[in-house]
Amino acid sequence: MKALLVRNFAPAGDHRVETVADPVPGADEVLIQVAAAGVNYPDTLVVSGKYQILPALPFVPGKDASGTVLRTGADVTGFKPGDRVVAHMEHGAYASQAVARAAHCHLLPDGVSHEDAAAMGLVFQTAYLALLERGGFRAGETVLVNGAAGGVGGAAVQLVKALGGIALAGVNTPQQAQVAREMGADHVIDLSVENLRDSLRDQVWAATDGRGADIVLDPLGDEVFAASLRALAWCGRLVVIGFAAGQIPTLKANYLLLKNISVIGLQWSDYRDRQPEKIALAQARLLRMREQGLIRPRLAAGLPLEEVAIALQALEQGRATGKYVVHMESPSHRPI
Repeated sequence: MKALLVRNFAPAGDHRVETVADPVPGADEVLIQVAAAGVNYPDTLVVSGKYQILPALPFVPGKDASGTVLRTGADVTGFKPGDRVVAHMEHGAYASQAVARAAHCHLLPDGVSHEDAAAMGLVFQTAYLALLERGGFRAGETVLVNGAAGGVGGAAVQLVKALGGIALAGVNTPQQAQVAREMGADHVIDLSVENLRDSLRDQVWAATDGRGADIVLDPLGDEVFAASLRALAWCGRLVVIGFAAGQIPTLKANYLLLKNISVIGLQWSDYRDRQPEKIALAQARLLRMREQGLIRPRLAAGLPLEEVAIALQALEQGRATGKYVVHMESPSHRPI
């Protein structure tokens, strides 16, 4: 089979597609003929050796794969050859075939394409758990979504709206602002302004009649994190998703005390590995919402496997406005 093979940790453009042996499923695993694979920001960290979980070299990166079951392991009972599935894995999706634990695979309804399933994957799962499991979202609440034009951010904006909330979209450019509005954002918060510490709070207060945001979903970190804390409403919750803006921030605990606010972390892969039944419920609900037209990934590009570095570099440099998908056959569309 063909696969993007990481022989040494290095920048995205240094890795090449190679012909490697077909994988063999273990007793509790499923072998999948991959149709599409989602490209995620953590993949940029994995291939360069900067992620918290690093596979042994050499390895195939990629965390989301959608395709058709070819074979199942001896202990697998929930799937059979020919089933359409989406799989969440630690690595292995950037290949024409992939193996995944059966507990991490989910049947696809006929109304959801492989492209959409791969594009939704990690980003919609992360947004869902951040909003509902960790953030405790309730209908009617106001949610500030930082990085709102990216994969997780765009998914979060759509979920907030689909579930009856008010979405404030934190963005850095006019193009990102337009993307956020297309995905349903009620208000745009400009994160590129000077004196972000005060300006972010002022913008959120102006959008909420001085009340603040009930929840902040923050995949950016750096100075955006501290500014977002000051924009929380009384008893507000800030969910830490990542640090795509660069620096890992520190927290002054007196902020928590003064407004009774909470700062909560989300590591999605822990839920996948420790509570796969919770992920299965979330995935089923997300796929139903996609069938109903309530959510839909915004596709930035469909690319062949040989060009996956283009997508990884766009994510690494913060240029992505939407979701990149790798197609194992001919891609259906090019970058927009």
